Amino acid sequence: MKKTEQNRFTIKAIKEMLRAFPGWSYKTKEKTIEKTFDRKNFLGCAAFIQQIANVAEKQDHHPDILLSGYKNVKVMLSTHSAKGITQNDFDLAKAIDKLAAKK
Repeated sequence: MKKTEQNRFTIKAIKEMLRAFPGWSYKTKEKTIEKTFDRKNFLGCAAFIQQIANVAEKQDHHPDILLSGYKNVKVMLSTHSAKGITQNDFDLAKAIDKLAAKK
């Protein structure tokens, strides 16, 4: 087992940690934590995605992001090298929630 895989959280640990992250959920099949954010319009989504990109780049942890319905941004986090969820995912989720609160 690679060192990064050793840092992967168990499903039980993920579900416990998610209690502190309202709106985030764990997708077992995809091995991601994800949340959909509702913005005012398309340009608000684009700006939010750029903010996420800036934070993700600083953390060297890059999420999957989907813009849909012109005002919804779905963020999916997973640590690919660990093949699951690690502390990096929760750190980025916390940072994204802070950005979203600034609406």
